[in-house]
Amino acid sequence: MRFASMCWTFVGQSRLYNIMWDYFKERIILMKPVSQKTTRGLLIAVSLLLICILVVQCLFWAGIFAPKTQQVQTSAFVEAVGNLSREGYQLEQVVILSRHNIRSPLSGSGSALGTITPHAWFAWSSNPSELSLRGGVLETEMGQYFRKWLESEGLFPENYHPTDEAVRIYANAKQRTIATAQYFVSGLLPTANAEIETHAEYDTMDPVFTPQLTFVSPQYNADAEAQILELYGDTIKGLSDNYALIADVIDMEQSEAYKDGTQAAFATDDSQFVLELFKEPSVKGSLKTACSVADALVLQYFEQPDDEKATFGHTLTFEQWKQISEVKDVYGDVLFTAPLIAANVAHPLLQEIESELLTSGREFTFLCGHDSNVGSVLAALGAEPYELPGAIEKTPIGCKLVFCRWIGLDGSRYCTVDLVYETTEQLRSASLLDLESHPAIVPIRFSGITPNADGLYTERDFMNLLRGSINEYGRILDDYALDEAA
Repeated sequence: MRFASMCWTFVGQSRLYNIMWDYFKERIILMKPVSQKTTRGLLIAVSLLLICILVVQCLFWAGIFAPKTQQVQTSAFVEAVGNLSREGYQLEQVVILSRHNIRSPLSGSGSALGTITPHAWFAWSSNPSELSLRGGVLETEMGQYFRKWLESEGLFPENYHPTDEAVRIYANAKQRTIATAQYFVSGLLPTANAEIETHAEYDTMDPVFTPQLTFVSPQYNADAEAQILELYGDTIKGLSDNYALIADVIDMEQSEAYKDGTQAAFATDDSQFVLELFKEPSVKGSLKTACSVADALVLQYFEQPDDEKATFGHTLTFEQWKQISEVKDVYGDVLFTAPLIAANVAHPLLQEIESELLTSGREFTFLCGHDSNVGSVLAALGAEPYELPGAIEKTPIGCKLVFCRWIGLDGSRYCTVDLVYETTEQLRSASLLDLESHPAIVPIRFSGITPNADGLYTERDFMNLLRGSINEYGRILDDYALDEAA
């Protein structure tokens, strides 16, 4: 529409308009014969108009007339697209650590979420904490994308029916993770009837996927909390604008809970950390409550196609959605990514990933867990900071941490780690995925090891990094056990 408007403005401000109107009036309206001169003028006018349209269109395609924000978004998307393939290297094995796809909020309408806003939340297609219908569709598409990619790399034949445990699908025992794995494998292996492996009673947490503390002590807790505050204390104090935005979007001051004093205004100085044996790290105070609200808002945004309904009638920019999601990101970082915490809670999954990479004959592994799993594993491995263009979350819903082993032309073995995710636009539109229109892919870099010129780590370097991260848990036990003995 904008392009058509520019063209019409150009025509209206030139003599072309007058020539065309005269011809139309004389020949069509008044039915008068026109001279050859008038006809020739018209042909020239039309030709000039077509040339002008062509020129403007070329400039438009080149981005000259595109709004600055559009140019930035296009650039960001190009950055985000990435590529899982590595030219000149043969794919040998893939291990994926996945976050479940879109779910309903963890708390239902009868919880604090129902009283902290005067508005009605989205009517979800699933019970609290369970995978939504949209989440199932999106995950099937992800499975289909990986099927096409694995076939293109020669690791899977078409319509693959794996044998001899070449493929393993292992999920946490919660509904949202089992369902995510089921939808993923239906896209990955649509005719193979692959088994979903679980190791705990249904709808409970498998210890491998539970980001729990399996060691605590007074000194360990004190040091871990000090580390959290050193890394994230200032970040928590800087969330006042984020809190204000969330409160404004949900109209918190008009809510039942705010009016009766049950819910006070969000504060940045009331965080209390709780570190207990065989429990997930937790925090009390505004950060926890605001995270719950931010989580519900973001999920509603993904699920609700109407922008105004997703925001209870407010108008938000993409950056404001990132600002809301930042509260969730900080909450996850605070609880699971400080080095002393990450080495503790990620230990079982790090062992599982190493075991899969070393399993003879294993071609593909899918481990389905939670954002806390992806975040703590990345932190324990010493991942460097990364940007995810097109996403509002640091650990996007349904994202995949993809570990690949490759063989180079020289026969040497290499490893890569990429974060694969659907952009916010892809999540909201449920757009089909294939090798051309695929999810966004961002390579992950790690402190202490250096990739080669093609961006791959030697297998030795990466496996040593993984083993060192696993051993860090033992060093914590040794150090703090000695303190306790003393």
